[in-house]
Amino acid sequence: MREIATWTDIGAPPARVWEVLTDLEHYRDWNPFVREASGSVTVGSRLRLRMHPAHRRPMTFHPRVRAVVPERELRWRGRLLVPGLFDGEHRFVLTDLDGGGTRLVQSGRFTGLLVPFLKRRIADTAGDFEAFDRALRRRAEGRATPADCSGR
Repeated sequence: MREIATWTDIGAPPARVWEVLTDLEHYRDWNPFVREASGSVTVGSRLRLRMHPAHRRPMTFHPRVRAVVPERELRWRGRLLVPGLFDGEHRFVLTDLDGGGTRLVQSGRFTGLLVPFLKRRIADTAGDFEAFDRALRRRAEGRATPADCSGR
């Protein structure tokens, strides 16, 4: 098992951060990592996520939504080909900060037979998470531009 996590403080209330985070249709407008997203943010549904990792080819995943707690937690789980080969659980936790801000913690937990062979790629994903965090912060604070999703 491998885990990575990033966090950022956002100058917007959890309701605004949640609104941006769950507006999958508009990820293309601001998100440098997950540039295409669709589906219903409801427990049990499948999403379609087109990820653009830095320095690697884009890939499409179809994770299943595992938890939806408005303004607090969003979690999905995906896999590569078959269960147990390479599974990933992606989690966003929002914490209300005194003064109207939000702390966003984004984490990924990876399990499966391929994990020992993909340590470097998993570690590199932290940079993609950080780019996502920065862009989400700008968007929620009202500072995002179309250039935010064009690369790093």
